[in-house]
Amino acid sequence: MNLRTSPLLQTAANGLRYYQHPAWEHLKHGIFTRHGGVSQAPWASLNLGGTVGDTVQAVRANHEKMYATLGVNSTRAVTTWQVHGADVVIATQPIPGRRWLSQADGIVTDRPDTPLVMRFADCTPLLFHDPVRRVIGIAHAGWKGTVQGIGANMVRTMQQTYGSRPVDIQAWIGPAISRDCFQVGEEVVSALHQHFGTVEGLMQRDVLDGTAYVDLWAANRLDLQRMGVDQIIILEICTMQSTQDFSSHRGEKGRTGRFGAVIALP
Repeated sequence: MNLRTSPLLQTAANGLRYYQHPAWEHLKHGIFTRHGGVSQAPWASLNLGGTVGDTVQAVRANHEKMYATLGVNSTRAVTTWQVHGADVVIATQPIPGRRWLSQADGIVTDRPDTPLVMRFADCTPLLFHDPVRRVIGIAHAGWKGTVQGIGANMVRTMQQTYGSRPVDIQAWIGPAISRDCFQVGEEVVSALHQHFGTVEGLMQRDVLDGTAYVDLWAANRLDLQRMGVDQIIILEICTMQSTQDFSSHRGEKGRTGRFGAVIALP
């Protein structure tokens, strides 16, 4: 797959706008912008986050609009309580009476009609598909999850649980805060070096004050490549520079919603 292949921007009849992977026409999936929902400012408008101050009614209505847009079964949708870690869970079905499976930042499944859902606002969406074994996955990769190897853990789980081969796995890295905006402290640089053994190509320093800026797209791509995954495309949209379309925790000083990503086997 050409790493420069462009994701497809779709606009639904109900006003929702979302991106799709160009090779996943047979999957029901999308990385959604913040447009087309019912939430009011500062969460406007397709806020999928239930812990950011928005009303429960608005968040549920937004979820239903998102699921309806893709034609997926909302009663089968599964997610996790995202904790900025690197744990991965295997989804078979929702847990009755609870909206999340467990505290984790990655989900994989081979079950049809089981949409995997996560929420983002600067952290990196990672979506996976193995068309040979018919396996899908989704992960939430903040800097902490990235330096703990959430991407590599997703690949290992697909290998160990479903027999996936890295050469068959296709990965999609979604909108996140870019290197130009992601200024970090030295503890992040140290953690990055500890995990990767290098920071070359993963960060740069300001020429005036020496502060560090980390590239989460490059770091997650390298993590996947080291696992043998080479079918990777990146949707190079910086959330902090694109708050008109995506929520950005840093860019909006914490007063924002969460945009969503969904992937499901038909």
